[in-house]
Amino acid sequence: MGPHHPATHGVLRLLTTLEGEVVRDVKPVIGYLHTGIEKTAEDKAYWKAIPVVERMDYLAYYFNAMAYVGAVEDLLDLEVPKRAQYLRVIHLELNRIMSHLVWLGTTMLDLGAISIFWYAFRERETILDLFEYSSGQRMHTRYFQVGGVAEDIPVGWEQKLREFLVEMPKRLDQYDAMLKKNEIVLRRLRHTGVLDAETLQGWGVTGPLLRAAGVPWDLRKAMPYSSYDDFAFQIPVGIEGDNYDRYLVRTAEMRESVRIIEQAIDGLPEGPWITEDRKVALPPRHELATSMEALIHHFKLVTEGFRVPPGEAYHAIEGPRGELGCFVRSDGSSKPARVHVRDPSFVNLQAYGDMARGEYIADLIATLACLDPLLGGIDR
Repeated sequence: MGPHHPATHGVLRLLTTLEGEVVRDVKPVIGYLHTGIEKTAEDKAYWKAIPVVERMDYLAYYFNAMAYVGAVEDLLDLEVPKRAQYLRVIHLELNRIMSHLVWLGTTMLDLGAISIFWYAFRERETILDLFEYSSGQRMHTRYFQVGGVAEDIPVGWEQKLREFLVEMPKRLDQYDAMLKKNEIVLRRLRHTGVLDAETLQGWGVTGPLLRAAGVPWDLRKAMPYSSYDDFAFQIPVGIEGDNYDRYLVRTAEMRESVRIIEQAIDGLPEGPWITEDRKVALPPRHELATSMEALIHHFKLVTEGFRVPPGEAYHAIEGPRGELGCFVRSDGSSKPARVHVRDPSFVNLQAYGDMARGEYIADLIATLACLDPLLGGIDR
């Protein structure tokens, strides 16, 4: 099955052993989308690698950037201003909702429901409009910088965000009304793709797949970063660990993301939105005409970049698909000596065979959809 198949969620090939309609074994074959992003990042200055890193998991670009800049900030021992941390949380949670909306729409498309696809993409477009308003880009925004964010939110952005926060829970209620007790959804998702927590943990699976099996593991709670410990939210968990639980967990996560964003925008601190360390952050443009020091720092940063002390760091965050971590090793130069990413899609795909074995071909499709793999992150 694949690599060109309408239900493979990317360029994925599945060597499938069948006995009639029953799946006896599945072997995923990857590498069709290989981009060499990690090696490319090693040939660029630290701050110039951000646009490259963002393009791995192309539905989680803020998360890709957060893991990378977090690792670099750890190496620099750099303190990120509180306002920048809150702005990061707001954009990360909007990105999580957006990613889950694409998952919901494409999964229901795989089950034969096209209407939900259009509805989910309607809300996704609203989020992308917010991204474009704050950063200038709808996707791959390069909004997160080492030390903070590229720019403060513009006038009017908060009002548009609050309008979305009022509307989104109503849309989720509509989705639940259409899907939660839908006979086709229940028959296709309940008791299919079941995998217990112990097996999932043995494969290193994290994120909604692990939480659907009843394990409340979420790095935002377990190892808080970017001020996530300032916010009150629940970790949705399932019971059986089947495809239906995975659906319930992800829709519940969207509601929790709305809660986090509301708290973050209500409590958004005043102050700088990027570090004031001029050896790392570009000086304000208005200073370039009057300050020789600012001009020198700007020139040096743009042409050479900043140097990072020798060492290595691993920064892990909770992405839409699980633990997304970035390892960066520095040799003291202005370019990373090594960049390696732990992409959750790559790790989670290992459990697919155990989920699909003994199921029908139709269940194979539903299970792959509920696995939510992104091939850009898997192949990198």
